[in-house]
Amino acid sequence: MTFYAIVLLIILCLILGLVYLGYWIPKKFGNKKLGKIIAGILITGFSLCFLALIFNDKLFFKSNATKLLSDQKIELVDEFKIINNESGGLRDYYHKFELEISDNDKRRLIDKIKSETDFREDFENRVYLPELATDKYEGDIIYANYQNEREFKTEMFQPNGKGYAPTYRIISISKEGNKLTFEEIID
Repeated sequence: MTFYAIVLLIILCLILGLVYLGYWIPKKFGNKKLGKIIAGILITGFSLCFLALIFNDKLFFKSNATKLLSDQKIELVDEFKIINNESGGLRDYYHKFELEISDNDKRRLIDKIKSETDFREDFENRVYLPELATDKYEGDIIYANYQNEREFKTEMFQPNGKGYAPTYRIISISKEGNKLTFEEIID
């Protein structure tokens, strides 16, 4: 935790230094008004970047959800509602969102999962695909499709190459309600 505090302090000092230089250099050459304009633009830009990081979960739209689902060949035909969205992590990125989907989409997606060749019925244990990979960083994409007592699941583990964290995605469709849950772990 101390390491991240030091890194944050260094970044803050660099930002403040850039803003000061943006004001001081034009002022030194006799153009104080230009210095104020440059410093104002830099402050505004850094403030917007900071606010975007803080409100990242609030700036998640249906188009973002559709894109993430389509990456795993899941398509929602009917309207849906975003129930929850959360993400975070410094070293390990985690993103989870929940959608309320239509009965039609739910039936269609369950049929799609059931029709996959690797579908397992009445699977009691949770699958953890990274354990099945022979090499965590290189190799083929691994898929799993199954159901347990509460939901239907389709999972994907994708190595992204040496030096890059692999991507692990889990899409769950609740048996009880019309809830679809998307989880992405980049570890």
